[in-house]
Amino acid sequence: MKLKTANLRSVKMSYIDEGKGDPMVLLHGFCGSHQYWEEVIPELVKDYRVIAPDLRGHGKSSISESACAVEDLSEDIKDLLQHLGLEKVTMFGHSLGGYITLAFADHQSNRLNGFSLIHSTAFPDDEAGRKGRDEKIAQIKEVGMDGVIDQLVPKLFAAGTQQKSRINRAKDIGYDTPAEGAICALVAMKNRPNRNDVIQSAKMPVLLVAGDSDQVIPSEKTFSVSGEMITQILLKETGHMGMYESPHELIKEIKSFMKKVK
Repeated sequence: MKLKTANLRSVKMSYIDEGKGDPMVLLHGFCGSHQYWEEVIPELVKDYRVIAPDLRGHGKSSISESACAVEDLSEDIKDLLQHLGLEKVTMFGHSLGGYITLAFADHQSNRLNGFSLIHSTAFPDDEAGRKGRDEKIAQIKEVGMDGVIDQLVPKLFAAGTQQKSRINRAKDIGYDTPAEGAICALVAMKNRPNRNDVIQSAKMPVLLVAGDSDQVIPSEKTFSVSGEMITQILLKETGHMGMYESPHELIKEIKSFMKKVK
């Protein structure tokens, strides 16, 4: 995958842009990068144009000095689409990427053909969750990113998983996350609002994907809204990383969803 760079208003954003056809945007999760999608992109680009950025402060993208909020990260994506001359896309957001997708759908719904949350939720952090974000920030400042990644990544996979090589791969991606970028994302996640109404009021197809063994966001938090426009998919024997744990099933569901948004 060839990495490109765009100088946007707030950040210098790295991204991949490959394939032809209807455009889709893939947004990775916390301490990830566009590489989180490396096992699904080769198949998707056979039928679609795939744009996968490194979120600000992640991968090779810069970190902005401006205040960190999910809305700021959403504005980065809007600026990237304008840079690429894309009027409408279908957006898929994993975890943190799902929070950004919801913010985009809230404020830029006219630019979406449809959207998807993958191992994500429209609920805000509860009190315990916000406390956990603060503790993670303190841990980063105290021990640095490597220790945090070593502790975090194994929990993203289903308990007892035999995917050691993929866990190590996710760790390697996480080690590249600057501390400032991780802290910015933690602040953004801690302060995000409840956006269940965005899903409930959506006038476009919505895909909700959860793992039945997700230790981070249980399926009931992902499947918070049901309705005629909403498709709910539960990946079996999968934790928080369906892109690595169940890539073939996820590819199938993404392609099926893309047929609904045409």
